[in-house]
Amino acid sequence: MRRIQKNHGIQLQAIAGTYVVLLGWDMSQQDSKGLLGFAIHRTDHTENEAYWLKGMKTFEETDPGHGPGVLVSTRQHPIQGFTWSDFSAKPRHDYTYHVVALRGKPTGLREEETVQISVTTESEDTGIHAVWFNRGAAASQEYARRFQNRKPSDVGPPAFQWLSRGLEEAMLAFIAQAQNAQWGLRVAAYQFSYPPVLKALCGAHMNSVDVQIIYDARAAEVANPNREAVAEAQIQDLCKERTTNPSMIAHNKFIVLLHDEKPVAVWTGSTNFTDGGILGHSNVGHVVRDAIVAQAYLDYWEQLHDDLAVETLRPWVTKTTPAPDPGDKSPEGTSVIFSPRSDLKSLDWYAELAKSASSLLCMTFPFGINKRFHPVFEAPTSGLRYALLDSAGNQKEAKEKVLQLRRKVFNRFAVGNFMRQNLFDRWVHEQLSGLNRHAQYIHTKFMLVDPLDTDPIVVTGSANFSDASTKDNDENMLVIRGDKSVADIYLTEYFRLWNHYAFREWAASQKVPSAASPRHLETDDRWREPYYRDTDRARQRMIFAGTLRASL
Repeated sequence: MRRIQKNHGIQLQAIAGTYVVLLGWDMSQQDSKGLLGFAIHRTDHTENEAYWLKGMKTFEETDPGHGPGVLVSTRQHPIQGFTWSDFSAKPRHDYTYHVVALRGKPTGLREEETVQISVTTESEDTGIHAVWFNRGAAASQEYARRFQNRKPSDVGPPAFQWLSRGLEEAMLAFIAQAQNAQWGLRVAAYQFSYPPVLKALCGAHMNSVDVQIIYDARAAEVANPNREAVAEAQIQDLCKERTTNPSMIAHNKFIVLLHDEKPVAVWTGSTNFTDGGILGHSNVGHVVRDAIVAQAYLDYWEQLHDDLAVETLRPWVTKTTPAPDPGDKSPEGTSVIFSPRSDLKSLDWYAELAKSASSLLCMTFPFGINKRFHPVFEAPTSGLRYALLDSAGNQKEAKEKVLQLRRKVFNRFAVGNFMRQNLFDRWVHEQLSGLNRHAQYIHTKFMLVDPLDTDPIVVTGSANFSDASTKDNDENMLVIRGDKSVADIYLTEYFRLWNHYAFREWAASQKVPSAASPRHLETDDRWREPYYRDTDRARQRMIFAGTLRASL
């Protein structure tokens, strides 16, 4: 849900996802003179709570001197910026936010211009679509506060539940819909070793559900854990291994649900059926309840089940799910693109689609930016293009390209990292969960094209926007056009992760703690200056308040 309100010269936009509400506001440079920042008050009408939201930065003069990990009220220590995300929201809750301009002095802040907005957060299950993101950040201040940086396996269920954030529960609930012989489940898996999932599939089989599973068994690194888990769950008779084309990978992670032998829904996304996939790096599970989409996945699964040579599989996939023509957008609604393909037309189309974004592009790149997307981030735009990377790459050339692209005013990049040491007061030490060997931070593969416009496009699935994901690997992608609820969920989760890692990347780059400390707020209005020049901050101010789109 997104709404815009104007009052006292302030325009405020709220974009409500499921667990995040993203707020953006704007006011003229003249009206903002003398501002020391903004305070945000939230009323939760669902739980009958009301309080000022809290942050980390303080005025030096009024710093309360709290210990590590303690937050402070934005009413006494305001936000010196024009965007803020409420990461403590809950699904299906009614909220009212007041954004209040503060002037005066740190010791005597005055409330002046104010604007309020009311929104209802999205349900994870919107009907045709249902979307769940895991926490995706074991290395976080909140994890450190809650669990004292102990490994999830040492903490046990409370840590698992917090990290899952509903993703595991939703996956198991999807399987649990199949209750008897009238139902069927078709699973296509890459990494397939998470005991609760295998146990749930075994249980469905014991209830006479028609369960059939294919999983990757090409490389020992993946095949051996899969085989061991399957043997432990005693579901060997339900499984078939993918062994043809040993240099490629069966990278899908989907389940088709059938009723009376007809497909009715599909679970897909980026989440491997492993503890690292569900509880570790960032992932999404996405359900589509559409018979046509589910039938496409079932037809695809049947081709994969035959373990065809890639030379046979490619023509079938390319013909069955053709890439849109150059310059065309996807049809309204939900369509699919599968791999492996006979050519790279679909990857070229993704790049053209990304370049077509007029105000806002958001992409994740777990394994680096494919060269076809370099022109996307090189082309000037009046909006912003965001990239969230697990790393800048291992090769010198790739790192230099990322450095070159992120210098442009219309690009904003963030690379996965964590707080290895306490450089800043009130920030506590973090450590990784240890659940992932590859892509420790970002594993989602999705693209948002003008997500705040009236015709947003979401591309999401298992493919990494790469040559290998297009021509060699088994992959699936959803292309969802025109669904603002789905776009809002993905957008708010994207910036939850982007903000998290953007700061940590910056912090990790600071070698001298005394020179790096961002602890104290400005005591006058000089903080405003970057927001009213041609900077990425100025563009962000206008995009998220909704004033840039109005000027396009």
